[in-house]
Formats: sequence, C-alpha cells, structure tokens
Amino acid sequence: MQIGMANPQSLPPVDEEKVIGPSGPDPNVVLWQPDDPENPHNFSTVYKCWITFQLGLLALSASLGSSIISPAQTSLQTYLGISTEVSILPVSLYILGFAFGPLCWAPISELWGRRWSMLPAVFLLGIFSIGTATSKNTAAVLITRYFAGVFGSAPVSNVSAALGDIFHMKARAIASTSYAICVVGGPTMGPIIGAALVNHPGLGWRWTEYIEAIIVFFVFTVTFFCLPEVYGPVLLHRKAQRLRKETGNQALYHPHERVALDAYSIVTKHFARPLIMLVTEPMVTVIALYASFTYALLYLTLEVFPIVFEELRQWKPVVATLPFIGLFVGVLLSSVFIISVGQPYYIRRWEQGGGKPVPEARLMPMAVGGVLFAGGLFWFAWTASPPLSWGLPVVGAVLFGCGFCIIFGQCINFLVDTYGPYAASATASNTFLRSVLAAAFPLFSHPMFHRLGVGPAMSILGGIAAIMIPVPFLFMVYGVRLRKMSRFAPFKG
Repeated sequence: MQIGMANPQSLPPVDEEKVIGPSGPDPNVVLWQPDDPENPHNFSTVYKCWITFQLGLLALSASLGSSIISPAQTSLQTYLGISTEVSILPVSLYILGFAFGPLCWAPISELWGRRWSMLPAVFLLGIFSIGTATSKNTAAVLITRYFAGVFGSAPVSNVSAALGDIFHMKARAIASTSYAICVVGGPTMGPIIGAALVNHPGLGWRWTEYIEAIIVFFVFTVTFFCLPEVYGPVLLHRKAQRLRKETGNQALYHPHERVALDAYSIVTKHFARPLIMLVTEPMVTVIALYASFTYALLYLTLEVFPIVFEELRQWKPVVATLPFIGLFVGVLLSSVFIISVGQPYYIRRWEQGGGKPVPEARLMPMAVGGVLFAGGLFWFAWTASPPLSWGLPVVGAVLFGCGFCIIFGQCINFLVDTYGPYAASATASNTFLRSVLAAAFPLFSHPMFHRLGVGPAMSILGGIAAIMIPVPFLFMVYGVRLRKMSRFAPFKG
C-alpha cells in the first residue's frame, strides 16, 4: 500500500473531504510517497527537459497555424473574390477557435489527463489544416480555419498546466518561459514563413496550410510515442487500480476515480468552470484582461507591420515580414530577464515564505514587463514612418516583444501558483478572453491605422497599456486577501 503526503497540486481540493475525514487521514487512499519515482515532480531533470521540449513543440505547432496564412490575404482576395476585411477572417476565426476550444479541453485535461486533452485535438488540427489547403470557396476556408483553431487551442491552453505537473514552483518560471516563447514565437515567425511560401512561384497560399499540417503531424507522431501522462490525479487513479490487483485489497482508491461523470456535473462543474472563474474570481478577471490586451496587440502587428513596412516604406512582401524577427528577439530577451532576475527573486520569496506558494512574487517581473510593453508601443508609434531609419521601429518592436512575453509568462505563472489543481481552468479562462480580443483586434486595425495614422493609433493603445501598469502593484497589496476569499484557490496564505 502506497500512503504518503499528497502533493497539493496533484489532488483536487473538491475531493479533500474524502481523503481526510472526521477521524483523520483515510488509510486506504493511494497517495504519493515522498520520493515516489512515478510522481512527475520526481522525474529526472533530463526527462523533464525532454517532456518540456515536446510540450513546447505542441504549443508552437498550434500557434504557428494562427499566423502562417496572414501573408496570403492578397492571394485569397484574388482567388476567392473577397474584400480586405473578409481576407482577415482566416486569421481572426482561427484565434476565435482559441477562445472556445479551451472551455472543452481544460476540463478534459482535469478529468482524463493531459494526453487525452491534447493529442487527439492536435491530430484534428492537422486534418483541418489540410481541409483549408484544399478548400475551393470562402465558406470552406473560413469553416476549416475556425475548427483548426478550436482543436489547436488544446496545447495552447493546457501546456502551461502540464508544466505545473512536473516542475516545482521554484523552477516553473524557466519552463513557463520556454512555453511562452513557443506560444509567442509561432505568431511572430509565421508571417515570415508564410510570406516565403505565398511569394514562391511554385507554391502559393495553399502551401501555408500544407506546411502547417506537415509540422503538426510530425509533432503529433513524436508526442504520441514519447509524451507521458503527467497529471497527478490520473496517475494516482491508475496506481490505485494497479495496487488493488497486486495486493488484493479492494478498499484502496484515489478520490479522482470517484468523480461523478454524469452529464449534469460535466456541464455545470467542469465545462462551465473556466467561465465561472472568469466571472467570479477577481484575480482571474483582472489578470485575464491584462494578458488579453497584450496578447491582442501581438496579433494586431500582423496587420500593422505590413502597413508600416510594406505600404509606408515600400518594402517587398517577404522583406516586409523580417521586422517580426525583432519582435521574436524581444521574446528571447524576456527569457534572459526571467532566468537571471525573475527566477532568483521568486526563489528568495519562496524560501522566506517557508516553501509555500508565493504567487505575488511573480508580480515584480510583470511590473517591469508592463513598463517595457507600454514604452515599446510609444517608441514604435513615433518612429514607424519614414524618413526615420527602419531600425528605430524595429527597436520598438524588440521592447514591445520583450515586455509582452514577460507579462504573458508571469500571468500564466501567477494563475498556476494561485489555483494549483484548477490551473487548467484558470488558464482556459485567460485563453478564452485573450483569444476573443485577439480575434477582434486585426479586424479594426486597417481602418484605425489608415484613418488616424500609425503614430496616433498606436499611441492610443500605448496609453491603455500605460493605464494597466499598476495592475501587478495592486495584486502585491491585495493578492493574499483575494486568495482567502476565493472558492478555488487552495493556497490561502
């Protein structure tokens, strides 16, 4: 019989009363031993890195699909006979799929594990990518793109929760930074790849989706054979089943295998949980609003960069996508900041707190990211137009990208630290809101930036970003109080 201390991030609080009853711990509950090799937190560092690499590939393949078709807008207008506004929809509908998909995939991950919540969905992402590539009319392109986004949202939503399953809080920031690089790297590198394919005389716009499908199926194959299940309750459920067979003790159990799965509980408790958390949890609401605004501006650049570098500076289509490299360089620089500054700061706070979760320690880096993000927007706004050097707006893009990725990664870490076993639902709430905004922003970018000009339009967005700079400071003051009031946060201190 394997009885030990439960990992607080591996056992849903809703079942805690089944583990500790009026007379003390239930001796028949199967929990992790302190050094249990089956506990994902005890995997070797090398194996954790291999798992993280696979999870990153899953997130990258899905996020790449969101933007790789963006350079094909002109080609789609010609082939389908559609307007500029409609030609933006293949990007917006894919991102809109990111909004609604996690409402399904996050609860599935908390019921049946991370593999079941991601791998079948990723396979279907590849199928719908092929569907887009072979489409003959506007409706087919838009429908297949939307459902590709729905299925592609599974890794984008659940990878961060899976990282929480294998990494201790002291090391999670580094792992989550690699996840953020993949999630952000896809949209920033997608336009460069897509422009090269669209403007190649022997390929064209359909190959943006064929290449996406090839990448997705390659990643699916690798992860199908190599990615283990890492969700604690599911692993303990399996362990309880095995121990009953080995010991003959039919009283052994884990609370996860007794979770009710009737239609009513699935809809009201599991599928609705992300939306409930978004509406009733102030920390989820505000963090989601902040992360959503920054994330939406990332997709706004898919339309703004062509205006700045292709229209105003008269660069050729492929060359006009190269400034996205500056955005990606900023993303990479954010990882240097998190590893060298943010992570040591968190470890000090964690040790001072006696080894308990310290979500507020994620907020200092977020505050730095907020300043860089707003500053980068203003810099880009007033250096974008000729005759100023092209290098100046690229520097603004570097600052913008660095600030965005710091905010994005720390928002995810804050939610995972705060909500533990409900991390997938908390991040799904975040993904829902940010995807709705990210789907909408590209649609109004053309009229906004053409009528107001790049400087005034981007300054308006920079002003909103500046207003949001105090958000992490507010949570530094009120975070503990809000956790004590929360229905879902297991760590009240």
